[in-house]
Amino acid sequence: MARHNMTDPMSEAAEMYLLRIALLSQDDNPVPISQLAETLDVSPISANQMCRKLEARGLVDYQPYKGVILTGRGEAIALSVLRKRRLWEVFFSEKLGIAPEVAEDIACRFEHVTSEDLAEKLAVYLGHPAFSPQHQPIPPGLGDVPRQIMRPLAALSVGQQARVVSVDADDALNAFLHTQRIRPGAEIKLLATATDRAMLLEVADQHVTIDFDTARKIAITPLVSPQPAPAAALPSYTKQ
Repeated sequence: MARHNMTDPMSEAAEMYLLRIALLSQDDNPVPISQLAETLDVSPISANQMCRKLEARGLVDYQPYKGVILTGRGEAIALSVLRKRRLWEVFFSEKLGIAPEVAEDIACRFEHVTSEDLAEKLAVYLGHPAFSPQHQPIPPGLGDVPRQIMRPLAALSVGQQARVVSVDADDALNAFLHTQRIRPGAEIKLLATATDRAMLLEVADQHVTIDFDTARKIAITPLVSPQPAPAAALPSYTKQ
């Protein structure tokens, strides 16, 4: 049964606030209380009161007139909840054949009642997937490699360099990418994007072009800050 006692920092309501702050955060800027309230469908007064409680528990940094930023502890909780949600999405969609959008809705009900131990068992059973059925990155578990900023290659900016973390593709596509040296551990740089969103990459001193759908199946971690891109910015793949 989900916990609703607000004296418990891991209650369902507290987790939902932390998760929403994490999803709304951009470039370490504070998330405005008004924006947080709107996305959670609560009044600004209620959101403000909750954020004050979360600050008292050391889960957020409250900045008057600006908004809130997750602390390290708050971020860890938010990413843990998000990991559970997206693992359940994979399970319901791939193992039970449920449509991805419906699977996400069901997974939202399971994320708060799933223990860390069960989440890791679920990850092992699913083969440690890197993305949800809707191509959303799945945060790594506490026992995985040190947490990194992981995102789909499709979200990389022109001029940015990254390291490949994993590839979520079938055998044929994996084989092709391997011949192009696009595999876990490889360092790549996005040189340009086409009007159809195909991506021109530099990999091991050679140029490789891949389509947008393939780029969404490759998980990367950025190595340097992105430079201003001459092409239109790619859409974010973290759901708001």
